[in-house]
Amino acid sequence: MKKPLLLLGLMILTIFGTMGAQSTYIHCGQLIDCTDGEVQTQMTVIVEGNIIKEVKKGYATAPSGANTIDLKNRTVLPGFMDMHVHIEGESNPRSYLDRYTLNEADVAFRAALYAKRTLMAGFTVVRDLGGSGINVSLRNAINQGITEGPRIFTAEKGIGTTGGHADPTNGRKRLDLGDPGPKEGVINSPEEARKAVRQRYKNGADVIKITATGGVLSVAKDGSGPQFTQEEVNEIVRTANEYGMISAAHAHGAEGMKRAVLAGITTIEHGTMMTEEVMDLMIEKGTYFVPTISAGKFVMEKAKIPGYFPPIIVPKALAIGPKIQETFAKAYKRGVKIAFGTDTGVAPHGSNAEEFVFMTEAGMPAKDAILSATKVTAELLGISDELGTIEAGKKADIIALPENPLENIKSTMDVKFVMKDGQVYKNQ
Repeated sequence: MKKPLLLLGLMILTIFGTMGAQSTYIHCGQLIDCTDGEVQTQMTVIVEGNIIKEVKKGYATAPSGANTIDLKNRTVLPGFMDMHVHIEGESNPRSYLDRYTLNEADVAFRAALYAKRTLMAGFTVVRDLGGSGINVSLRNAINQGITEGPRIFTAEKGIGTTGGHADPTNGRKRLDLGDPGPKEGVINSPEEARKAVRQRYKNGADVIKITATGGVLSVAKDGSGPQFTQEEVNEIVRTANEYGMISAAHAHGAEGMKRAVLAGITTIEHGTMMTEEVMDLMIEKGTYFVPTISAGKFVMEKAKIPGYFPPIIVPKALAIGPKIQETFAKAYKRGVKIAFGTDTGVAPHGSNAEEFVFMTEAGMPAKDAILSATKVTAELLGISDELGTIEAGKKADIIALPENPLENIKSTMDVKFVMKDGQVYKNQ
């Protein structure tokens, strides 16, 4: 009696295994697999389950039972990756009031909307650099298939110093200022720095983010001065490394950047006032630069609208916003490694690809801009064995554009097809 039951069980496993690994043949008019940025024509990408099984020249005929997706009039690429988003929120004139009126559930529902919008824009991976902790729950919900969105690598809550850019109580009345500590992501010593990193790990963070200098949108006067001692940032990076986490430093002023780079930080975000000394140090250390030109342009434009930002923010936005694109151009020309990032959440979610236009305007070839959001970002995250290129054995994160972005970079803002992990989310 046991043998027939065993055979029946094996048959069921076989049937469901076959169903779970259904093949899809994607016919690509043009393919940029991002191994080198070159364009191939008339190619077939064969996906089995959620894995790219093979990439073949010509339009291969799909066997019986397999799906065929016709992208013969499209340019196919790996899913884009944005290394700097804030998935929980989006800038608007009510943003500072929202902190006091929105419940966690309100933020979560909005975050889910922003995540879906990001995925539909062709960004299948994002690095979320700071929120309230809802970002961790959203990441988990997406991974579990509860809601739709990109793969999220999150910092949970950014780490700052008392009164610094990541102090969550800035701008409150004295009665509510309190004295936040490592649990809330605020530190004032190497010991507290270590505890804050460990708390982020405990809370479910994938990466560590610090605010190495003041910032534009915090309700505080300084936007560029260093806000950590060298010893504090050293301890943050050391502890992050011990827990297997990469690290990111928000930084506008040069001294704060320098301290972070010397400590071994993985990426510098914004980098507005980056000097040649810092650039050379980044090249020496292998530090990535995530420029976020989009955010600089956005805050500069909105600062000219009376009442959009609190008055203390306006002069910082007008001073810092216009400089990021120029700094990016100098850093790229000097040889600093560039990884794509937007600071979306400042600018609207779903507009991420506008950064490609700003990067090429500043002198980066379209090919390098595309690689900065695919192959390079996968290397930064340490996931090159799974994502970043369209190759056999990689996960099937695949998008398609109406035109070749190497000829028209603006086509990146009009994504027509999105597949993440072998599942089609968009096909127009």
